[in-house]
Amino acid sequence: MAKPLDLAAIRSFENLEFLARQLVEGFITGLHQSPYHGFSVEFSEHRLYNPGESTRHLDWKVLARTDKLFVKRYEEETNLRCHLLLDVSPSMYYPAPDFDKLRFSILCAAALCTLLQRQRDAVGLVTFADQVELQTPVRSTSTHRHTLLLTLQQLLQRPVVRRPTDVAAVIHQIAQQIPKRSLVILFSDMLGRAPEEQTEALAALQHLRHQQHEVLLFHVMDRATEADFTFQERPYLFEDMETGQTIKLQPNQVREQYRAAMQRYEHELALRCGQYKIDFVPVDIREPFDKVLYAYLVKRNKGR
Repeated sequence: MAKPLDLAAIRSFENLEFLARQLVEGFITGLHQSPYHGFSVEFSEHRLYNPGESTRHLDWKVLARTDKLFVKRYEEETNLRCHLLLDVSPSMYYPAPDFDKLRFSILCAAALCTLLQRQRDAVGLVTFADQVELQTPVRSTSTHRHTLLLTLQQLLQRPVVRRPTDVAAVIHQIAQQIPKRSLVILFSDMLGRAPEEQTEALAALQHLRHQQHEVLLFHVMDRATEADFTFQERPYLFEDMETGQTIKLQPNQVREQYRAAMQRYEHELALRCGQYKIDFVPVDIREPFDKVLYAYLVKRNKGR
């Protein structure tokens, strides 16, 4: 079973590319040893033979080794286009330096880049807060993957800058810019300052689906504090990471109302994603990252 990520320890890794490769190898090994045995991550190279089709592309070596009929895939059949959307707004730097939602998301994005390239799929990266900061081409080469991982590595060292978040505007923009049917993977806490912002973000996700893109939303949170509001019973000074506004209170003064509000929002988010046929995956940064890679593999396999 996978161990939870030690996010604080990631800072000691100067080579994110090496770390991502190690994490992917460990994940694949664990997958083969898990109850999901037989769920292969090598389907980019072969697919099962369907009775009645031509035997021209059967892989006879695989047949001799496994006694199963597999057909070789070719590049135009295997390549998937994937856009990784990474929310780098101030709230993603919560809850603490070296242990935050952004750091978790960066590592997951790096592992996905590695897995995509391993399967000869094309990947591009978009980082955003109130607007698109970076948008790379979508390519499948190892050189491109190396460039993406260097970019993600630099994000690990970047300090937080106070600014607003506009998830909706960015997603609408990306939906218009992606020319071909693609898989769009979004890492975000989906937190807005007002209910209407959250409604607009959900409408933007629907826009992606309207453009025929497959969408996978990883709702990244520190559940202990952001969902359950688990704080010691003492006075705290809570600060808005985007505006700098502060409020002093004791957790028990608002815990019940806060939990109820968060539960309503998460329920609405999951419900709307279900209606739009968007894969919604709640992710806790204190839990193993394997959930992210497995959700991606399931999504990719369904799309075949």
